[in-house]
Amino acid sequence: MKEKAITAGNGGLMLLVVLFLLIVSTSSVIYGAGPGSAIFLVLGILGEVLWIFLAGGLFTLQPNESCVLILFGDYKGTVKDSGFHWTNPLYTKKKISLRSRNLNGDKLKVNDEAGNPIEIATVVVWRVEDTFKAMFDVDSYTDYVSIQSESALRHLAGLYPYDTGEDESGLSLRGSSDEVSGALQRELQERLSKAGVIVEEARISHLAYAPEIAAAMLQRQQANAIIAARQKIVEGAVTMVDMALNKLKKDNIVNLDDKEKAAMVSNLLVVLCSEKSTQPTINSGK
Repeated sequence: MKEKAITAGNGGLMLLVVLFLLIVSTSSVIYGAGPGSAIFLVLGILGEVLWIFLAGGLFTLQPNESCVLILFGDYKGTVKDSGFHWTNPLYTKKKISLRSRNLNGDKLKVNDEAGNPIEIATVVVWRVEDTFKAMFDVDSYTDYVSIQSESALRHLAGLYPYDTGEDESGLSLRGSSDEVSGALQRELQERLSKAGVIVEEARISHLAYAPEIAAAMLQRQQANAIIAARQKIVEGAVTMVDMALNKLKKDNIVNLDDKEKAAMVSNLLVVLCSEKSTQPTINSGK
């Protein structure tokens, strides 16, 4: 079965009927309890029972709110129009909010694709789309969303590494947030469609290495950064040395043999790649 949208009766009109029955039945009971005929007393009591019964069918719905109607275990339909309504008083009425909701998941400790322990959490924006599935296909759709969100996040974290190296390509949890969030949303939607839920957005709200390896991974990141920086420095130094040699040769400033070129290259590389300021020396010619 699927959700069946129905229209309820006018609550304002039925309220007038209920008030009219209340006035008439109360007057009949008062008249019948006096010297009047007993028939008025009986009719008054029946009228009291009738207006109380009819009043049980009155209900209100706010915007983005629905009411599932059930008659002796049989699903009759869902009212989604906001306002003041009336329906069969024998119907069991279950209200379900259609508004968007936020699920701020707890931090989970899982292993990424490389087996590194990490901490991860997610925020999911969702709403109920199909009230029949939300009410009857799962036991508690709010608990279902919470548990399935945690399960999907654990599965997703194992498909990607926390981060990729400088020379590595591919998706990672830290560097590909949009792609990972899209994959998480698709997986959640597949899991939660059974509960009639629409996933509007799913994003990772917390991502970090687990405390036991955080210090080691920080040293690794620092080492990678230092290596990358030194590579840039060496590349720049080699380029500058090449430019210097070509400039000296082109302008015919000085003619250097291979031994002198090697010494000059060595000195320039030391100066350009050194982490500390170099101390100049003067050749005295001795």
